Amino acid sequence: MPAPDELYPPVQYGWGWILLAFGILALLAGLAWLVVFLTRPRRSITIAGAPGGPVLTAEVLARLRTEYLDEVQRIEDAYRAGNIDAKRANLELSRAVRAFVNEYSGLEAPVLALDDLIARGVDPALVEAIRRHYYPSIFQRGPAIDPVQGAAAARTVVTSWH
Repeated sequence: MPAPDELYPPVQYGWGWILLAFGILALLAGLAWLVVFLTRPRRSITIAGAPGGPVLTAEVLARLRTEYLDEVQRIEDAYRAGNIDAKRANLELSRAVRAFVNEYSGLEAPVLALDDLIARGVDPALVEAIRRHYYPSIFQRGPAIDPVQGAAAARTVVTSWH
C-alpha cells in the first residue's frame, strides 16, 4: 500500500491541560512555602522592658511571685513528706523556676539550655541555681542534691528576679 505524501503534525495538548499543570505546580510551591514558614524557629526572644516584650503591672508581678513561691513551697513540702524523691523534686523546682522566668520576663527559659541562658545574660541567681542544684541532680548519676537547698535557690530567683 502506498502511503500518502502528506505529513500530519503530532497531536498537541490543549491549553486547559497546561493551565492545570501550572496550577498544580503553584499549589505545591505555596504549600511548601507554608510548611517552611510555619516550622521555622523563632529568631528573637523578648525580654521585659524591651520593645514588644510583655508589659505587666506591679500587682500582677507581685501575684506572680506569690504564686511561684507557693509552688516552690508545695514541692519542698512534697519532698519532706516523702511523696517525691530528691531527683523529682529538683526537676520540678527547675521547671517552676524556668516557668516563672518565662512568665515574668518573656524569656523562653523552659526551652533554653544553661549555655543559652548564660549567653543571654540572665540573672546570675538563675544560672547558679541551675548549675549548682538542678543540673547535677537531674543529669548526673548518683545521689541527687538536697532539694531543700534547691528550694532556697528557687526562692532567691523568684524574689530577686528583676
